[in-house]
Amino acid sequence: MATVDVVNWDNKKVGSVELNAEVFEAPVRDEILHQMVRWQLNARRSGTHKAKDRSEVSGGGKKPFKQKGTGNARQGSSRSPLMPGGAVLFGPRPRSYAFKMTKKTKRLGLRTALSYLVSEGRFIVVDSMTSDSGKTKDLVSKLKGLGADKAVLVDSTTDALFDRASQNLAKFRYYSAEGLNVYDLLKFDRAIVTKDSLDAIVSRCGEAK
Repeated sequence: MATVDVVNWDNKKVGSVELNAEVFEAPVRDEILHQMVRWQLNARRSGTHKAKDRSEVSGGGKKPFKQKGTGNARQGSSRSPLMPGGAVLFGPRPRSYAFKMTKKTKRLGLRTALSYLVSEGRFIVVDSMTSDSGKTKDLVSKLKGLGADKAVLVDSTTDALFDRASQNLAKFRYYSAEGLNVYDLLKFDRAIVTKDSLDAIVSRCGEAK
């Protein structure tokens, strides 16, 4: 098990904690991370794109021009995809882009992402994650003290004032261990977690017994 320092918001060491090797020292597998990011982004797509086919465009009841003598290719309907304002062949239709992922693969993806951040030195453990004022300005100064430009902030349970302070920060995401996901961990490039949240993270990401 790797041992990491527990720091306060002034970036001063206040203790240490051992990280579960199963969760935080797993092999980094690029193909799993890629699959997990695709799964998350595909699930977000609305899939409401649509183009009209021949049965849905207006017109088409009358032959647009006579068969011969015009010099144009013969046309039987203004709904033809060859005509201006006509239908679209093989156009997009409403669909779902989501696909299924097994629970085992989801847990593996989280372990891989967390292990990658730990190996890169981008995993910070703090003693607590609370706010007395709920003001964004105060939280920004705390984050600067840790040297974090963007990060995922994870606690065992969400604090209402801390949540309010973080909502206006575009480069930070704050949630409980239940909201932890691979896409955010990779996008925000750093994880700041509380000591109390580690057990919840291990419980969520560890191998099912």
